[in-house]
Amino acid sequence: MINLLLFPILIPFLFAAILLFFPKKVKAQRIITIIGLLTALSSAFVLLWKVKTDGVQSLTLGSWAPPFGITMVSDMMSALLVTSSLLIGLFVVWFSFTSIGIEREKSFYYPAILFMLTGVNGAFTTGDIFNMFVFFEVLLMSSYVLIVLGGEKVQLRESIKYILVNIVSSSLFVITVGYLYSVVGTLNMADISIKLADIGQAGIVTVIAVLFLIVFGIKGAIFPLFFWLPGSYAAPPIPILTLFGALLTKVGVYAIIRTYTLFFTTDIGFTHELLMIVSILTIIAGCIGALAYFDVKKIIIYNIIIAVGVILFGASVMNESGMMGSMFYLIHDILIKGALFLLIGIIIHITGTSDLRKMGGLIKRYPVLGWSYLIAAFGLAGIPPLSGFIGKLLIIQGGFENELLWQSIFILASSLIVLLSAIRIFIYAFWGEEKGALDFHPKTYRHLLAPTITLVVLTVLYGVGSEYLVPFMTDATAVLLDPSVYSNAVFGGGK
Repeated sequence: MINLLLFPILIPFLFAAILLFFPKKVKAQRIITIIGLLTALSSAFVLLWKVKTDGVQSLTLGSWAPPFGITMVSDMMSALLVTSSLLIGLFVVWFSFTSIGIEREKSFYYPAILFMLTGVNGAFTTGDIFNMFVFFEVLLMSSYVLIVLGGEKVQLRESIKYILVNIVSSSLFVITVGYLYSVVGTLNMADISIKLADIGQAGIVTVIAVLFLIVFGIKGAIFPLFFWLPGSYAAPPIPILTLFGALLTKVGVYAIIRTYTLFFTTDIGFTHELLMIVSILTIIAGCIGALAYFDVKKIIIYNIIIAVGVILFGASVMNESGMMGSMFYLIHDILIKGALFLLIGIIIHITGTSDLRKMGGLIKRYPVLGWSYLIAAFGLAGIPPLSGFIGKLLIIQGGFENELLWQSIFILASSLIVLLSAIRIFIYAFWGEEKGALDFHPKTYRHLLAPTITLVVLTVLYGVGSEYLVPFMTDATAVLLDPSVYSNAVFGGGK
């Protein structure tokens, strides 16, 4: 039963390998991808329940005793993120059947998605810092394929920037891991945690902590390292944008939270203070971008940056309310960004443009789409009782508990900017004189709407049923605030 924690990584990998043999058979590709994702998702739910009932699971490969073998660890945070990533993957693939186009489907589209999910889930599950680098590379290789798929001019231009930034980031990652290894002599994350606690407050450890913040900050798009993200994410088609927007920055955010709660806890006065300042600057940068553009893609993309700041602020306060708020908000943001990108994808399909000034009056012909978008926009802004509310409330409560009065009020005020930016899309696209609507086949519309509405309903249930999720979030928070739980699971065999 314990080997379950490898299933959400191995199943997408094996199905992706199978799909490589017949890229031109689109129908078979679709069926096999859906079967693969449903199987992986089922295993993720079973793993989630296993972690809930039996505690943190760990597995060291090759029968080596930790810290010598490569260790995989599934705690509640990891299990929740793995489940969410597979869920988003499923909705993106369902949406892709109607929207991505046959030519792209024949160009290894589905294997690239499954390989990317392999990398994402591996990064969430690994208990070895070098192995995290390896899984980052797996998901990046797949994202390089996806970002250029179709070969449009804007995609190729933006992909060069995207690839260059990630090559620099990956090089820095290896160098930083090398520095860390030279200090502690181990790559096992539980072992690093114990060794760094023994070393205590040392200047070199703080330097390594800041280097890791830069490495993961590039991937997570924190201030001022987010410059590459808006252009790169806006270039590929909507399903790929949805996958990137919902998942890729979250891997960077996860890595920051994991290292800053497990390793770098000896000099909190500096490292976590820095993290808090960076998170607030990230929110400001995201707010400016979200209000500055009339491009629907860019508005929601800048909202990704705002969310990254909010999640990291909650993590930086290092108390139970803030950390639990971050966990609630992290899963909420994966779901809500997925829903919003699919919604604006349908709007772009209908109007043939992503420019708000060329849209209008869609509510007359597409009322279900309009009201679904409004619900998702309220969820994004954290209007109670929708999905963003409980997470943001707990993050602000965590700030107040640490007497961070102005910072907490600022986080609260940023919700108004988020609401304003999202409502602007609703007003421009759905109200006013009808303009920009193309002839759109009702069947195509229904096929695009089905996965989108389902995901919006899921985000509403996540908000309304948040009390049922509290035990899961409490377990996740307990491990983050007490690194010994993680270490004991690894060295005690995870029993």
